[in-house]
Amino acid sequence: METLGHFLSDINWHSLVATSLRIVLVLAAAWVAMHLIRRGLRRLEQQLVLRTRKEGEPPSEAAKRVDTLVRLLRQGIYLFLWVIVVLVILRQTGVDIAPVLAGAGIIGLAVGFGAQNLVKDLIAGFFFILENQIRVGDVAMVNGTGGLVEAINFRTIVLRDLAGTVHIFPNGNVATMANMTREWSAYVFDLGVAYKEDTDKVIGIINQVGAEMKAEPAYGRFMLDELPELFGVDKLGDSAVVIKGRLKTTPIKQWELGREFLRRIKKAFDSQGVEIPFPHRTLYMGDASKPFEIRALQALDEKGEIPDEKKPSANQ
Repeated sequence: METLGHFLSDINWHSLVATSLRIVLVLAAAWVAMHLIRRGLRRLEQQLVLRTRKEGEPPSEAAKRVDTLVRLLRQGIYLFLWVIVVLVILRQTGVDIAPVLAGAGIIGLAVGFGAQNLVKDLIAGFFFILENQIRVGDVAMVNGTGGLVEAINFRTIVLRDLAGTVHIFPNGNVATMANMTREWSAYVFDLGVAYKEDTDKVIGIINQVGAEMKAEPAYGRFMLDELPELFGVDKLGDSAVVIKGRLKTTPIKQWELGREFLRRIKKAFDSQGVEIPFPHRTLYMGDASKPFEIRALQALDEKGEIPDEKKPSANQ
């Protein structure tokens, strides 16, 4: 009891109470800060969801993407806040935090050198998701490889191409990215007709086919314009006059509508007598192979079915 009495008498109760009060104030300030952070993140989440809905993103995908962003921000802010709180509490209890900070700095430097590619991927992935550059379900070209976006993570982007092959790209290594289904899509077509055709008539047929598709609910609900957007005569080719245009569609529907549009164009051209030309080629195999007309005449000559004046000459 005497030892305990000496121990209690040696305690600076004034300093202990003051330190305890300061620690309680620090914890109270941390609790208030967490409450404000929660409210701020909740408001940010609502604004992001509202903005993505205005952009036409599906609600499920918008909620998932925003939840991922907010959760990452919450974890990062909470970690930073509690590290500061612990350091302040240690300082208030008389612990020298300089060695702690120095050790943390050395460890952070070592981790930074060893995991710089990972950190690069995480930072790039965060901005991909934050800026909504691509979404799950989009068709995109990443580093020259195209496919359907199956997953967007903080470290990788996963694409599946038309053959079913899965391509995985670390976010930090993405040099080029092209989104083919952002907000709206388009099917660009080049229609070649013979030089003898009236281009105004051809354009009228194209517009008629587009109007018929727009009037059908199965296709019209995916078309954004009443008629195809025609750019006019784009090229005078070797064997065809090329008319360029495009169909504006809802995202990822451009290929389905484009194939149906070309099918109907072929039938419409056939019914209206519009010629779709194709190149003609003549093959010449050298002296051993004479032109077809001469060979035909020689065959008739051998049968005696052509007059002498039409017989091939010796030099033929």
